[in-house]
Amino acid sequence: MKRGFCNQKGTGDINLKKVLRQQAISKRDIINITDREVKNNLIKKRLFNMPEFKKARIVFFYASFGTEVETLTSIEASLRSGKRVALPVVDRDQKGLRVYEIKAMVDLDSGFMGIPEPKVLEGRAIELKDIDLIIIPGVGFDTAGNRLGYGVGYYDRLLSELKESVPIIALCFEEQILSEIPSEDHDIKVDKIITEKRVIDCHG
Repeated sequence: MKRGFCNQKGTGDINLKKVLRQQAISKRDIINITDREVKNNLIKKRLFNMPEFKKARIVFFYASFGTEVETLTSIEASLRSGKRVALPVVDRDQKGLRVYEIKAMVDLDSGFMGIPEPKVLEGRAIELKDIDLIIIPGVGFDTAGNRLGYGVGYYDRLLSELKESVPIIALCFEEQILSEIPSEDHDIKVDKIITEKRVIDCHG
């Protein structure tokens, strides 16, 4: 069964999410460089120790940008370990994401808004049904698994096509954990959240 998606939102929720988004980004942005490096390393270590990650053959990563939890070193380490790695390419015409595999870090190029994206090479397209683990970014999360994105909806559309059996893991700093994010029944939730301090099981 797929997770499903609907883009109808109440005006109140949209306004509240805008405020929460600004607050979460501000908290993330002010983390100093030294602390950020320590936090990134702890998150990477926790991710690599996750059973879902260890057994995954094909892992979908996001390419970190700006002050997001850094993933490029995790991508490189995953490739070295023999895992297959896929990343998103923004399809501006369809307002969604397409998924392509990379074989090496040189397969990444500057894409939408300067975010690293896979080069679109023949035979590299990956279908969601073949992915074993999804690792996604976000501006903020709550412990129930609700995700606050950047307001564009690209990941929501992608994840709506994902089988429910495929785990979705979010990476974020502890500063990005919010008390509650407005949600509706059709919103796509993450299964687990990894911060520098803990792994949050959103079903527990």
